[in-house]
Amino acid sequence: MTKRIAVLTSGGDAPGMNPCIRAIVYEAEEKGVEIYAVKRGFLGLLDNDFSPMQVKDTSGIIQRGGTILRSARCEEFKYEEAQKEGIKNLINNNCDGLIVIGGDGSLRGASAISDRGVNVIGIPASIDNDIYGTDMSLGVDTALNNIVEVIDKIKDTASSHERTFIIEVMGRGSGYLALISAITTGAEAAIIPEVEYDLEKIAGRILERYKRHKTANIIVVAEGASTGYQISRKLSKIANIISKITVLGHLQRGGSPSSFDRLLGSRLGSAAVNRLLQGESSVMVGIVKGKLKTTSFDDVLGKKKDFDENLIKLAKTLGK
Repeated sequence: MTKRIAVLTSGGDAPGMNPCIRAIVYEAEEKGVEIYAVKRGFLGLLDNDFSPMQVKDTSGIIQRGGTILRSARCEEFKYEEAQKEGIKNLINNNCDGLIVIGGDGSLRGASAISDRGVNVIGIPASIDNDIYGTDMSLGVDTALNNIVEVIDKIKDTASSHERTFIIEVMGRGSGYLALISAITTGAEAAIIPEVEYDLEKIAGRILERYKRHKTANIIVVAEGASTGYQISRKLSKIANIISKITVLGHLQRGGSPSSFDRLLGSRLGSAAVNRLLQGESSVMVGIVKGKLKTTSFDDVLGKKKDFDENLIKLAKTLGK
């Protein structure tokens, strides 16, 4: 019977991690289970950086971005020796289960530990929204709100000076942020890794807009498809279009989590504790069509999340 659960956050931070941690602690206390926090992700697991966590320790964190448990990249954890060391530390701290909050790399680490007999539940936290088994990952909604707020402000300047602006957003393997922010800000184009783009056509569309006295032109670029600098240079070469580049970088991750991410984190955290207590393991808990659902690590890590073609069609229609 589970008496003590360890929890860690790993990989890139995502708004909503703190509400998730808070829900885990509250749910565990309600069920008479202890929670041990592991600081600095899998690196802390290797360094035996464990400490007990109670409800009083979560005061005031629901509105905070980032993660109070902190996070760190840990390439070392890919190797068998490191995984065995981490499991040894879990055993030495009398932890019967582990909850891992993070993205693809973090869930791979969680899967490796569960393959060695530890009861593990994963929670998806990645602003790229590219994790199979959940419609939305923690942090996505807040990141989108951050991007939209910036683009709305840039459009004011773009209109005033009749300029084309290129906004580079995160998304190495997924264009979700770029596509959705382009649709919701009325951008003229989204350049994403999932779809081949024709810059000559985009340039032609911008020139046509100038002729129609449409003064603000916004192109949103996912970093996995290209860079703002490259797109700017090519537009200049193709059609002598002068553009301004804004790279949003880590601004997208920061700030207080949205109401959506607070609720999602709370639901996923509570569910993760209950799934462990019900004997589930080697699964990630996600949200599918509004309902909580668990998906095996094998599926989460082995299957690719489908990109909604209807959203791509919508972006093309609205970008004309």
